[in-house]
Parts: sequence; C-alpha cells; structure tokens
Amino acid sequence: MTPEEPPPTRWSFGDPSAYDELDDLVAIGADLQPGTLLEAYRRGLFPMPSGQRGDPMYWFCPVRRGVLPLDRLRVSRSLLRSCRDFEIRVDTAFDEVVAGCADPTRPSGWIDRDIRAAYGELHRLGWAHSVETWRDGELAGGLYGIAIGGLFAGESMFHRVRDASKVALVALVQGLADEHAADRLLDVQWLTPHLASLGAVEVSRATYRRRLERALPLPAPGLFAAGPPG
Repeated sequence: MTPEEPPPTRWSFGDPSAYDELDDLVAIGADLQPGTLLEAYRRGLFPMPSGQRGDPMYWFCPVRRGVLPLDRLRVSRSLLRSCRDFEIRVDTAFDEVVAGCADPTRPSGWIDRDIRAAYGELHRLGWAHSVETWRDGELAGGLYGIAIGGLFAGESMFHRVRDASKVALVALVQGLADEHAADRLLDVQWLTPHLASLGAVEVSRATYRRRLERALPLPAPGLFAAGPPG
C-alpha cells in the first residue's frame, strides 16, 4: 500500500544546517497536522510536548542523535529464546500500542492526547506503523514509529510481559534488513543506556542529516507493505 500524501504544511522549519549546534530544541509552535509532521521528519525533526498545559509544541533535532545500525543489534541468548515465545503482528493494534506507550504511570511519560490523535491519523494515512508482540491472543508489548522511504523513526515502545518490547525491536530490525539495509536509517532519537545495551549509537546531527538524505528516497520496507487495515 502506498501511503497517502497529505496537504503540505503551512509552517516552515527553516534550514537544518543553520540550527544551533549546542541545542537539541530547534523550533517551537506549528501544529500536528499530517503534512507538518511529515515535513518535520523529512528535515530531521520530531515533536514533543513541553509538559505544561497550553504551551506550544516543541520540535527537536538532537545535536547527538541516537540511531540503531541494523547490523549491530545485540540479541542475547535469553532474548533469542524469548523471540520464540511471541507472535509478531504489524499494524493490527496501532492505537492500543500507542496507548500502552502513553500509560500515565510510566516515568517521564510525554505522549498526550494530541500526540495520540496525530499519530493515529498518520497511521490511517499509511505513514505510522506498529510492530506488536502477542501471547495467547493478548497484546504483550510493541513499538510504533514513522516510516518514510528508508527512514523508520521510532517513537516509543512498551511491554506488559518481560522482553516483549525487545522482541518487537528484533522483528523490526529483521523487517528492515533487506537489500537496502545499508542505507536504511533506524532513528531512536536520543541514546539511552537501555538502547545502548541493544546496540544503538550516537551520531552527529550532520551525520544524521547525510544518512537521512540517503534513506528518504528508498522504497518502503516490505514489512509495512500491506498498510493499515481498512
């Protein structure tokens, strides 16, 4: 399924090469319309709420960007065993995955009602996707993000069963590892100790931009070929 291109945004994010070299926060304001979000990701930006009611949206382009090289994912023996315990599905429970990621009891939660609605609309247009782990017919965990050409911008992941989110990440990496794997880009925004333990690394903003330019023209991976259910 080819994603539906929404109307273009009326907002400008400027020239990424001119962003402050010391600040991850590069823009404030705009909206969360599909065209705005896609334009932002194509320029290397992503949104996050400030956390204060009534504040405008914040847009980040980290000076040091977290990425996961597809050939560096670390799969321990215990994780490999866990992979056998789950069923992998794609785009069958997108809203439920986002809701799991938005659980208000999670520390440092940032996914609010506006974010959930905006990414739900991108999903229905064919741009946002979920990779889900299921056990005994129940959603055990998963992740979601934006796929534009060879870019997969991971937004968040969650689990209700041990290793469920990690298994979803393994499935995502396997699904991206096709003949274009060398130029595909798996963006994880900021490097955390947890992501570093799985093989993620930091690259400079300039390096990320160069990799993004190579990734965007690529065909979408077959993992998402079916698109969201109608």
